Order: sequence, then C-alpha cells, then structure tokens
Amino acid sequence: MPRVRAGALHDAPIAERVRRLDWPALGAALTERGWAKTPRLLTPAECREIVLLDADDARFRSRIDMARHRFGEGRYGYFAHPLPRLVTALRRALYRELAPVANRWMELLGIATRYPARLDGFLARCAEHGQHRPTPLLLRYEAGGYNCLHQDLYGDVAFPLQATCFLSEPGVDYGGGEFLLVEQRPRAQSRGEAIAAAQGETLLFANALRPLATRRGHVRANLRHGVGTVAWGERWALGVIFHDAR
Repeated sequence: MPRVRAGALHDAPIAERVRRLDWPALGAALTERGWAKTPRLLTPAECREIVLLDADDARFRSRIDMARHRFGEGRYGYFAHPLPRLVTALRRALYRELAPVANRWMELLGIATRYPARLDGFLARCAEHGQHRPTPLLLRYEAGGYNCLHQDLYGDVAFPLQATCFLSEPGVDYGGGEFLLVEQRPRAQSRGEAIAAAQGETLLFANALRPLATRRGHVRANLRHGVGTVAWGERWALGVIFHDAR
C-alpha cells in the first residue's frame, strides 16, 4: 500500500488528508493495474455520518432497487444537490489529484481529450453537454446482495477514474462482498480481481478504460466493475463519480 506522507491523517480536513497521500505511487499503481487503494481516509464516525444520511429521503434525487432493474441485489441512492459536506470535499480533493493521471492516460492512448485541473471546471463541461444531475451515491447490500459488472457512464462526458469509499468493516459488519474489477485486454481473455478494503479506505479505479502497455505502445483496455455476493451482514459504500448525469 502506498505510504502516507508525514502527519496524522485523521487530524486534518478531508482535502489535506487527500493531498498527503503518496500520489506518485497511487498514480503508478492506477496506470499499471487499473486500481489503487488508499489508507483509511475517513474515520469510523465519518463513515457512520454518511450511512445515517440514508434515512433522509430529502438528501437523494433518486433511489434504485437493483433487483427491479436486474442490476443485482441491493439498493442505492444518488445524492441530490447540495451534496453532503464530506462528499463534496472528498469529490473535489480526489478529482484534483486524479486529473493529472487522467490526462496522462489520454496522452498515452492518443486521445485528444484533456481534463480541467479543478472539479468545477470539469462539471461546467458536463453542464455544457446537458449533464447536470449529481452522481455520487450511497450503496447498501445485505446477505445475498451483489452488483453486476457495469460501467458508470451517464452521457457524452465522462471522467475515466472514480472512487469507492468503504463505510463498513469486513469481517465485523459483513463477510464476502469483495469489489470486483474485470479487464478486457485486446485479443486476450478477460482478467479479474477481487479486492477487499477496510472501513474508511478508498479504492480508486478505472471506470471504463485505461492504457495498457504492450511491446508496440499503449492500447486501450476496457474495464467493468461490480460487487461479489455478500455472505452475511450489511455492507455500505460511498461511490464517488466525478462526471454528472443527464
């Protein structure tokens, strides 16, 4: 796991905690394998604070029953504006550090798209394409719950990276329910990973594509993600998607 720079992580505001992470190591891991995991960014109290928002319908613009849409078994809700304070701070801070990684990926793949240095600039681009609805979401799975492999794309504009913050403690609050990431490489069979994370840790990952190094240069690898079946207990997570939806 990449090391955190000196300082007590949880004594700092969210933006400072994110800034202190070892971003050269995280960026290298993202480019090499399509995902990277941070140390605990959120405290247990902050995780509970986010979970408790589920009881307030006014905080959500939409609630989704996964089984109804054949997405899996579980439910999630997209937060409404204004986003919760913690979610806003985390989204802005993570985007600021991930934008250079995303731009490097576009350069390696020969794609002309470049991303603004700050989230507000990127969201303005989303709005120009009719994408105004916020996409951060709160997800809940009980025993037997799972999420089918998918990509979170909501319009013409999309950021190639996103994050999942784990709000429950594996082995204490739930069992199973690993995060799944499947990569399709050109002219090769798919490669999958099952990733576990502790409460408060954040998983950064490619939401649809990443550059794959080959002997002839970099090519596009396509990715999908999901959640394995929860064996017991209750699993909560915060999804941080940077592009807005139509």
